[in-house]
Amino acid sequence: MNRLWNLLGLLLVLAGLVHLGVFVVDGGPWEGAVSWRKPFTFGVSFGLSVLTLTWVSQFVRLRARPFWVGAFAIASTVEVALITLQAWRGVPSHFNMETAADAAIARTLAAGGGVLVAVAVAMTVAAFRAGPGLAPSMRLAVRAGFATLLAAMVFGAVMIARGVVEVVTGNQQLAYTVAVTLKPAHAVFMHGVLLLPALAWLLARTPHPEDVRLRLVGLATWTYVMFAAAVSALALAGVTLVSPSTASLLCAGAISGLAVGVLALGRLKQWQSGDADRSPTAS
Repeated sequence: MNRLWNLLGLLLVLAGLVHLGVFVVDGGPWEGAVSWRKPFTFGVSFGLSVLTLTWVSQFVRLRARPFWVGAFAIASTVEVALITLQAWRGVPSHFNMETAADAAIARTLAAGGGVLVAVAVAMTVAAFRAGPGLAPSMRLAVRAGFATLLAAMVFGAVMIARGVVEVVTGNQQLAYTVAVTLKPAHAVFMHGVLLLPALAWLLARTPHPEDVRLRLVGLATWTYVMFAAAVSALALAGVTLVSPSTASLLCAGAISGLAVGVLALGRLKQWQSGDADRSPTAS
Protein backbone atom coordinates (compact mmCIF):
# COMPACT_ATOMS: atom_id res chain seq x y z
CA MET A 1 0.00 0.00 0.00
CA ASN A 2 2.95 2.33 0.48
CA ARG A 3 3.15 2.90 -3.27
CA LEU A 4 -0.48 4.03 -3.33
CA TRP A 5 -0.02 6.45 -0.43
CA ASN A 6 3.20 7.79 -1.95
CA LEU A 7 1.40 8.29 -5.26
CA LEU A 8 -1.39 10.19 -3.51
CA GLY A 9 1.17 12.34 -1.72
CA LEU A 10 2.97 13.17 -4.94
CA LEU A 11 -0.31 14.00 -6.69
CA LEU A 12 -1.28 16.37 -3.87
CA VAL A 13 2.08 18.14 -4.09
CA LEU A 14 1.68 18.39 -7.86
CA ALA A 15 -1.85 19.77 -7.49
CA GLY A 16 -0.54 22.40 -5.10
CA LEU A 17 2.21 23.46 -7.49
CA VAL A 18 -0.29 23.64 -10.36
CA HIS A 19 -2.34 26.09 -8.33
CA LEU A 20 0.73 28.18 -7.67
CA GLY A 21 0.89 28.47 -11.45
CA VAL A 22 -2.81 29.40 -11.53
CA PHE A 23 -2.11 32.13 -8.98
CA VAL A 24 0.75 33.49 -11.09
CA VAL A 25 -1.41 33.55 -14.21
CA ASP A 26 -4.75 34.59 -12.75
CA GLY A 27 -3.53 36.84 -9.95
CA GLY A 28 -5.95 37.78 -7.22
CA PRO A 29 -5.29 38.32 -3.52
CA TRP A 30 -2.64 36.35 -1.65
CA GLU A 31 -4.36 36.88 1.69
CA GLY A 32 -7.94 36.18 2.61
CA ALA A 33 -10.37 33.28 2.66
CA VAL A 34 -10.72 33.26 -1.14
CA SER A 35 -7.29 32.94 -2.73
CA TRP A 36 -5.34 30.57 -4.95
CA ARG A 37 -2.85 30.49 -2.08
CA LYS A 38 -5.06 28.00 -0.25
CA PRO A 39 -5.07 25.12 -2.78
CA PHE A 40 -1.36 25.78 -3.36
CA THR A 41 -0.24 25.68 0.27
CA PHE A 42 -2.67 22.98 1.39
CA GLY A 43 -1.82 20.76 -1.58
CA VAL A 44 1.93 20.94 -1.05
CA SER A 45 1.76 20.69 2.75
CA PHE A 46 -0.74 17.83 2.86
CA GLY A 47 1.05 15.97 0.09
CA LEU A 48 4.36 16.27 1.87
CA SER A 49 2.71 15.14 5.11
CA VAL A 50 1.30 12.02 3.43
CA LEU A 51 4.73 11.16 2.02
CA THR A 52 6.29 11.81 5.42
CA LEU A 53 3.94 9.65 7.47
CA THR A 54 4.13 6.83 4.92
CA TRP A 55 7.90 6.79 5.46
CA VAL A 56 8.30 7.68 9.14
CA SER A 57 5.51 5.39 10.37
CA GLN A 58 7.70 2.44 9.35
CA PHE A 59 9.98 3.30 12.28
CA VAL A 60 7.05 2.95 14.70
CA ARG A 61 5.57 -0.21 16.21
CA LEU A 62 2.00 0.49 15.18
CA ARG A 63 -0.78 -2.04 14.92
CA ALA A 64 -2.80 -1.82 11.71
CA ARG A 65 -0.26 0.62 10.29
CA PRO A 66 -1.78 0.48 6.75
CA PHE A 67 -5.14 1.53 8.24
CA TRP A 68 -3.71 4.57 10.06
CA VAL A 69 -1.56 5.71 7.15
CA GLY A 70 -4.41 5.12 4.72
CA ALA A 71 -6.83 7.10 6.89
CA PHE A 72 -4.37 10.01 6.97
CA ALA A 73 -3.78 9.86 3.20
CA ILE A 74 -7.47 9.65 2.31
CA ALA A 75 -8.48 12.40 4.75
CA SER A 76 -5.69 14.62 3.38
CA THR A 77 -6.85 14.01 -0.18
CA VAL A 78 -10.44 14.88 0.70
CA GLU A 79 -9.31 18.05 2.50
CA VAL A 80 -7.27 19.25 -0.47
CA ALA A 81 -9.98 18.32 -2.96
CA LEU A 82 -12.67 20.27 -1.11
CA ILE A 83 -10.45 23.30 -0.50
CA THR A 84 -9.54 23.29 -4.20
CA LEU A 85 -13.20 22.95 -5.20
CA GLN A 86 -14.14 25.98 -3.12
CA ALA A 87 -11.25 27.99 -4.54
CA TRP A 88 -12.48 27.33 -8.06
CA ARG A 89 -16.01 28.27 -6.99
CA GLY A 90 -14.63 31.53 -5.61
CA VAL A 91 -15.98 31.03 -2.08
CA PRO A 92 -14.35 30.36 1.31
CA SER A 93 -13.85 26.74 2.35
CA HIS A 94 -13.53 26.66 6.14
CA PHE A 95 -16.35 28.10 8.31
CA ASN A 96 -18.49 28.84 5.23
CA MET A 97 -22.14 28.22 6.14
CA GLU A 98 -23.69 30.50 3.50
CA THR A 99 -25.46 27.70 1.61
CA ALA A 100 -26.34 24.06 2.33
CA ALA A 101 -23.56 22.89 -0.01
CA ASP A 102 -21.00 25.21 1.58
CA ALA A 103 -22.03 24.08 5.06
CA ALA A 104 -21.69 20.41 4.08
CA ILE A 105 -18.18 21.07 2.74
CA ALA A 106 -17.17 23.02 5.86
CA ARG A 107 -18.42 20.21 8.12
CA THR A 108 -16.61 17.60 6.02
CA LEU A 109 -13.40 19.61 6.32
CA ALA A 110 -13.84 19.76 10.09
CA ALA A 111 -14.46 16.00 10.24
CA GLY A 112 -11.39 15.39 8.10
CA GLY A 113 -9.36 17.49 10.51
CA GLY A 114 -10.60 15.27 13.32
CA VAL A 115 -9.35 12.19 11.46
CA LEU A 116 -5.92 13.80 10.99
CA VAL A 117 -5.69 14.61 14.70
CA ALA A 118 -6.72 11.06 15.65
CA VAL A 119 -4.02 9.57 13.41
CA ALA A 120 -1.40 11.96 14.79
CA VAL A 121 -2.32 11.01 18.36
CA ALA A 122 -2.24 7.27 17.60
CA MET A 123 1.17 7.49 15.91
CA THR A 124 2.63 9.70 18.65
CA VAL A 125 1.54 7.24 21.34
CA ALA A 126 2.99 4.36 19.29
CA ALA A 127 6.27 6.23 18.81
CA PHE A 128 6.81 6.36 22.57
CA ARG A 129 6.45 2.60 22.97
CA ALA A 130 9.63 0.56 23.17
CA GLY A 131 10.89 -0.31 19.71
CA PRO A 132 13.65 -2.94 19.60
CA GLY A 133 16.09 -2.75 16.74
CA LEU A 134 15.79 1.00 16.25
CA ALA A 135 18.91 3.10 16.82
CA PRO A 136 18.56 5.51 19.79
CA SER A 137 19.22 8.50 17.54
CA MET A 138 16.41 7.52 15.18
CA ARG A 139 14.12 6.70 18.11
CA LEU A 140 14.67 10.19 19.54
CA ALA A 141 14.11 11.81 16.14
CA VAL A 142 10.88 9.91 15.52
CA ARG A 143 9.50 10.61 19.00
CA ALA A 144 10.36 14.30 18.84
CA GLY A 145 9.01 14.54 15.30
CA PHE A 146 5.64 13.07 16.21
CA ALA A 147 5.45 15.23 19.34
CA THR A 148 5.94 18.35 17.24
CA LEU A 149 3.37 17.10 14.72
CA LEU A 150 0.92 16.76 17.59
CA ALA A 151 1.72 20.34 18.61
CA ALA A 152 0.90 21.46 15.06
CA MET A 153 -2.42 19.62 15.28
CA VAL A 154 -3.22 21.32 18.59
CA PHE A 155 -2.65 24.76 17.07
CA GLY A 156 -4.76 23.74 14.07
CA ALA A 157 -7.57 22.59 16.34
CA VAL A 158 -7.46 25.88 18.25
CA MET A 159 -7.70 27.79 14.97
CA ILE A 160 -10.75 25.77 13.93
CA ALA A 161 -12.36 26.14 17.36
CA ARG A 162 -11.94 29.92 17.24
CA GLY A 163 -13.59 30.09 13.85
CA VAL A 164 -16.46 27.81 14.86
CA VAL A 165 -17.17 29.95 17.93
CA GLU A 166 -17.50 33.02 15.71
CA VAL A 167 -19.81 31.19 13.30
CA VAL A 168 -22.04 29.96 16.13
CA THR A 169 -22.26 33.44 17.64
CA GLY A 170 -23.26 34.90 14.28
CA ASN A 171 -19.95 36.51 13.28
CA GLN A 172 -19.55 34.69 9.96
CA GLN A 173 -17.09 37.13 8.40
CA LEU A 174 -14.97 37.36 11.55
CA ALA A 175 -14.60 33.57 11.52
CA TYR A 176 -12.47 33.83 8.36
CA THR A 177 -9.88 36.04 10.06
CA VAL A 178 -9.98 35.42 13.81
CA ALA A 179 -7.56 32.49 13.82
CA VAL A 180 -5.06 33.54 11.16
CA THR A 181 -2.52 34.81 13.69
CA LEU A 182 -1.86 31.20 14.74
CA LYS A 183 -0.97 30.04 11.23
CA PRO A 184 2.83 30.43 11.74
CA ALA A 185 2.67 28.36 14.95
CA HIS A 186 0.78 25.61 13.16
CA ALA A 187 3.12 25.66 10.17
CA VAL A 188 6.45 25.72 12.01
CA PHE A 189 5.61 22.52 13.92
CA MET A 190 4.07 20.69 10.95
CA HIS A 191 7.12 19.24 9.21
CA GLY A 192 9.50 18.50 12.09
CA VAL A 193 8.31 14.91 11.77
CA LEU A 194 10.16 14.85 8.45
CA LEU A 195 13.17 16.98 9.36
CA LEU A 196 14.34 15.18 12.50
CA PRO A 197 14.04 11.56 11.24
CA ALA A 198 15.65 12.67 7.96
CA LEU A 199 18.61 14.02 9.92
CA ALA A 200 18.92 10.79 11.92
CA TRP A 201 18.73 8.78 8.70
CA LEU A 202 21.49 10.89 7.16
CA LEU A 203 23.71 10.58 10.23
CA ALA A 204 23.32 6.80 10.13
CA ARG A 205 25.13 6.95 6.79
CA THR A 206 28.16 8.70 8.25
CA PRO A 207 31.13 7.21 10.10
CA HIS A 208 30.08 8.85 13.38
CA PRO A 209 29.43 6.39 16.23
CA GLU A 210 25.91 6.12 17.60
CA ASP A 211 26.61 8.14 20.75
CA VAL A 212 27.74 11.09 18.61
CA ARG A 213 24.73 10.72 16.33
CA LEU A 214 22.44 10.72 19.34
CA ARG A 215 23.98 13.95 20.66
CA LEU A 216 23.69 15.60 17.25
CA VAL A 217 20.04 14.62 16.91
CA GLY A 218 19.42 15.89 20.43
CA LEU A 219 21.05 19.21 19.60
CA ALA A 220 19.03 19.50 16.39
CA THR A 221 15.83 18.66 18.25
CA TRP A 222 16.32 21.33 20.91
CA THR A 223 17.34 23.90 18.29
CA TYR A 224 14.22 23.18 16.26
CA VAL A 225 11.94 23.19 19.30
CA MET A 226 13.31 26.51 20.55
CA PHE A 227 12.90 28.07 17.11
CA ALA A 228 9.34 26.75 16.81
CA ALA A 229 8.52 27.91 20.34
CA ALA A 230 9.79 31.41 19.53
CA VAL A 231 7.67 31.56 16.37
CA SER A 232 4.65 30.31 18.32
CA ALA A 233 5.15 32.85 21.10
CA LEU A 234 5.25 35.67 18.57
CA ALA A 235 2.11 34.31 16.90
CA LEU A 236 0.25 34.05 20.20
CA ALA A 237 1.30 37.60 21.06
CA GLY A 238 0.09 38.84 17.68
CA VAL A 239 3.56 40.08 16.72
CA THR A 240 3.99 39.96 12.94
CA LEU A 241 6.87 41.02 10.73
CA VAL A 242 4.99 39.80 7.67
CA SER A 243 1.41 38.62 7.22
CA PRO A 244 0.49 35.36 9.03
CA SER A 245 -0.08 33.57 5.72
CA THR A 246 3.34 34.60 4.42
CA ALA A 247 4.99 33.75 7.75
CA SER A 248 3.42 30.29 7.74
CA LEU A 249 4.62 29.68 4.19
CA LEU A 250 8.15 30.78 5.08
CA CYS A 251 8.24 28.59 8.20
CA ALA A 252 6.84 25.48 6.54
CA GLY A 253 9.00 26.03 3.47
CA ALA A 254 12.17 26.44 5.52
CA ILE A 255 11.61 23.32 7.63
CA SER A 256 10.42 21.05 4.83
CA GLY A 257 12.99 22.40 2.38
CA LEU A 258 15.80 21.67 4.83
CA ALA A 259 14.41 18.18 5.38
CA VAL A 260 14.26 17.43 1.65
CA GLY A 261 17.84 18.69 1.33
CA VAL A 262 18.96 16.37 4.13
CA LEU A 263 17.27 13.40 2.46
CA ALA A 264 18.88 14.29 -0.86
CA LEU A 265 22.29 14.42 0.81
CA GLY A 266 21.62 11.02 2.36
CA ARG A 267 20.74 9.61 -1.06
CA LEU A 268 23.95 11.05 -2.45
CA LYS A 269 25.94 9.32 0.28
CA GLN A 270 24.18 6.06 -0.55
CA TRP A 271 25.08 6.48 -4.19
CA GLN A 272 28.70 7.29 -3.38
CA SER A 273 28.98 4.21 -1.17
CA GLY A 274 27.49 1.97 -3.85
CA ASP A 275 24.40 1.35 -1.75
CA ALA A 276 21.94 3.32 -3.88
CA ASP A 277 19.46 0.47 -4.08
CA ARG A 278 18.63 0.74 -0.39
CA SER A 279 15.40 2.49 0.56
CA PRO A 280 15.27 5.51 2.88
CA THR A 281 13.26 3.29 5.17
CA ALA A 282 16.46 1.60 6.24
CA SER A 283 17.55 2.74 9.69
